Amino acid sequence: MEKIITYFKVRERGSTMKTEVLAGLTTFLAMAYILPVNSTILGITGMPVAGVFFATVMASVIAAIIMGWFANYPVALAPGMGINAFFAYTVVGIYGLSWQAALAAVFLSGVLFLLLSVSGLRKMIIDAIPKGLKYAVGAGIGFFITFLGLTNMGVIVSDPATYVRLGDLGHPAVLLGVFGLILVVVLYARGNKFSLIISIAVTAVIGVILNAIGIDHMPALAENQQGIFEGAGETFLAAFSGFRELFSAPEAVFIIFTFLFVDFFDTAGTLIAVGNEAGLMNEEGELEGGNKALFADSSGTVAGSLLGTSTVTSYIESTTGIEQGGRTGITTLTVGVLFLLSLLIYPLIGIFTAIFDPATGIDYAPVTSMALVMVGALMVAQLKHLDFDDKPLLISAFLTISFMMFTYSIAEGIAVGFVFYPIVMFASGRRKEVSPVMLFLMAFFIVYFIFNGFYA
Repeated sequence: MEKIITYFKVRERGSTMKTEVLAGLTTFLAMAYILPVNSTILGITGMPVAGVFFATVMASVIAAIIMGWFANYPVALAPGMGINAFFAYTVVGIYGLSWQAALAAVFLSGVLFLLLSVSGLRKMIIDAIPKGLKYAVGAGIGFFITFLGLTNMGVIVSDPATYVRLGDLGHPAVLLGVFGLILVVVLYARGNKFSLIISIAVTAVIGVILNAIGIDHMPALAENQQGIFEGAGETFLAAFSGFRELFSAPEAVFIIFTFLFVDFFDTAGTLIAVGNEAGLMNEEGELEGGNKALFADSSGTVAGSLLGTSTVTSYIESTTGIEQGGRTGITTLTVGVLFLLSLLIYPLIGIFTAIFDPATGIDYAPVTSMALVMVGALMVAQLKHLDFDDKPLLISAFLTISFMMFTYSIAEGIAVGFVFYPIVMFASGRRKEVSPVMLFLMAFFIVYFIFNGFYA
């Protein structure tokens, strides 16, 4: 035990083993919602839900081991919210690629991230892109997944005249989803750190009870549910079968770049925020051992893609464990152990999957949709860091967010923002503030739009 305490610098960082384990439990409870939510989102692509659940668990465990043991950071990881929506709704839904090809793109983005993590290019890229655009991408993803949550809930539906409209608020599944949304908002407003997982659990239980007394379109355990290892066998190494299809698509480079960009800056921002709170910043304002943490994150993405899930990233929910006193990798290793134990709850996953109503033609996901809305609301808070007096940046940020929502694509929102930023900066007489990296990205995205129009 003494060797473990010494290796992880437990006393040096002012903590104890008991504190670290309790901090890990706290972090896990704060982020455990990703298990049903990620399985539901990726399940719409045709991926076996059992395989996604297993991959989500194991990718989180692998990343936790590397982050905890190698980097000694109290930062937990799992497949990221927002980027899983890009995987399902844009890469598979809009571009029409198979989920195997999408996994191939995730794998390649993880390898590139891994290379950036061990090279000097990391700092150059981070410094080249304006902070405001980074915040705009995060906020835009927040708006995007909020929209997804409301549509999955049935609160917003399509309309041939106005494109979207308010759904049938009298539908049983919609009412259950609205109840879950109200519950999570109330719990969060009261400062409950576990508002998401509590709301998902309570909504699921109420739905099952309503189903038992004869209410239609309520959650229930799935019959003939696929075995978890059978599902894992379908997704394991499936990424390799998707390479040919991926590179036959004109959007391939763009898709890989988007996976890389979102993961890269989401991870960097999370590590800085969490590291600062945990006291892991040095006098120069840099993370001690930051490259090791990035290595853990990128390794998790590579492992996750091979197992069968979308991009793995560092979770801001780690701050809940840090608030409980977590300061070392033991916190993260505890999270990893708890994720591994969560394989035992897989038989309950059927409660969280979507419910199809043939009368409306809508797949309702009343149990998990509130998580998308709540996480989206929290991501939108990044706008507070935006300099609203910087007009060129404000215009670019606004277009980034708007196009993410109105094109139903995170990737195209990023592209539009990165094209307009240099244009507006040049028009404002501030061309010297635009880095060569931004000019390259503008040219890259313009070429993408040209090719996209040509192949459309």
